[in-house]
Amino acid sequence: MCVFLAVKLTTLIFPPERSVSESDEDNERVDAAEEETDDEDNPFFDTRDFLSSSSFKSNGSDLQTLSFSTDDEGLCAMESDDDIDPSMKSVGRNYPYVQRRKKLPDPVEKEKGVSLWSMIKDNIGKDLTRVCLPVYFNEPLSSLQKCFEDLEYSHLIDRAYEWGKRGNSLMRILNVAAFAVSGYASTDGRSCKPFNPLLGETYEADCPDKGLRFFSEKVSHHPMIVACHCEGTGWKFWADSNLKSKFWGRSIQLDPVGILTLEFDDGEVYQWSKVTTSIYNLILGKLYCDHYGTMRIQGNCEYSCKLKFKEQSIIDRNPHQVQGIVQDKNGKTVATLFGKWDESMHYVIGDYSGKGKGLETISEQHLLWKRSKPPRFPTRYNFTRFAITLNELMPGLKEKLPATDSRLRPDQRCLENGEFDMANSEKLRLEQQQRQARKMQESGWKPRWFAMDKGSHTYRYIGGYWEAREQGNWGSYPDIFGPTHSDQLLE
Repeated sequence: MCVFLAVKLTTLIFPPERSVSESDEDNERVDAAEEETDDEDNPFFDTRDFLSSSSFKSNGSDLQTLSFSTDDEGLCAMESDDDIDPSMKSVGRNYPYVQRRKKLPDPVEKEKGVSLWSMIKDNIGKDLTRVCLPVYFNEPLSSLQKCFEDLEYSHLIDRAYEWGKRGNSLMRILNVAAFAVSGYASTDGRSCKPFNPLLGETYEADCPDKGLRFFSEKVSHHPMIVACHCEGTGWKFWADSNLKSKFWGRSIQLDPVGILTLEFDDGEVYQWSKVTTSIYNLILGKLYCDHYGTMRIQGNCEYSCKLKFKEQSIIDRNPHQVQGIVQDKNGKTVATLFGKWDESMHYVIGDYSGKGKGLETISEQHLLWKRSKPPRFPTRYNFTRFAITLNELMPGLKEKLPATDSRLRPDQRCLENGEFDMANSEKLRLEQQQRQARKMQESGWKPRWFAMDKGSHTYRYIGGYWEAREQGNWGSYPDIFGPTHSDQLLE
């Protein structure tokens, strides 16, 4: 699932929880680092030697030459012929081609700069729930669409499914692990926040070129929860997510709450949770994010996986490292993974967790996943090729969508078109309407396409969306982006 950076900038600047001094922040980080070194008494967590290896350090020019496909039409990078099993090369790639846009619209207006300090100063002492933040801080995507970014490399799940069909459960979980890491790649360099969806807002993605259909809905306003469901070739994926945040003065820490579930048609199920995300340099310096912590991928069959996302330090010249192990039911390590969440993931068969910096030199290492090449037409939002397509209204699509789809949201559409003044006024109008959402939820409003599963306390898709779309029958679907939607949502 996506990293869900859908936290309001009011939270970044005006913390809802206690703030700490810079010295307290440094002490907490030292304590956290000491606690991590004691984690799980497993030797692979001692990554100091391996992570200092010069042969695996980040280099911008290296990233451009990682055997990317020269086909500018493709959204995904193609792996080297020597790295992928020949029988797997076409799996997840043999879907029909769909022409999608390569760039965002040219802006209608020249963008105006915004003084962050001026905005803070002008709103000191005010009720922050009534402060409308400038659209300048947003990217033209909603949190519902950001959820779908986790599925950019869905071909890894297709490969996992195929490996399982062939009886190779180890290769299945290795590809699942690569998929779990790949969802973070799109967050690199993304400093703008997505739009916070309105209560009842939805998003669909019908992608024959990826062999899947995806749907998401905002199911709760307080706490803010979005739920999603995706059906692919031989598998289903679903998740819901909420965020707990802590403000540290110069940074904000986001701890995702929620479980991601992947179920294959043969009954094998994997579940995991996201790691911690922190956003740094909120006031001064260049904004950047980092992901760190331990991700555990639990399976109901033979294997489980543990991945360690290394936290970036101030002097770290080799950030974004990920290392992990796959264990069988008896706790024996049968494979080792290593790589970077913004570049690629590799594996070797066997327990090499204590090998340190020699791991990357092992000749038996194999590529699992590689990040797609950057778009030909860069955006100020640092979108990937895949992200550029998410808000596209393809010919004939608008007539098929319900009135709640994120692509029909006016402030987001205006921002994408570069109509900044109109985007700001529309955002203010919608935020004023959305203040009624808590009352609506307390009055008995319920999501239309998801329901709380009492056993797991997660939101599950109840079906019916794609059938309603095929029939063009949305019933009394409310126009939540219209000027008078409150009464309709309560019906």
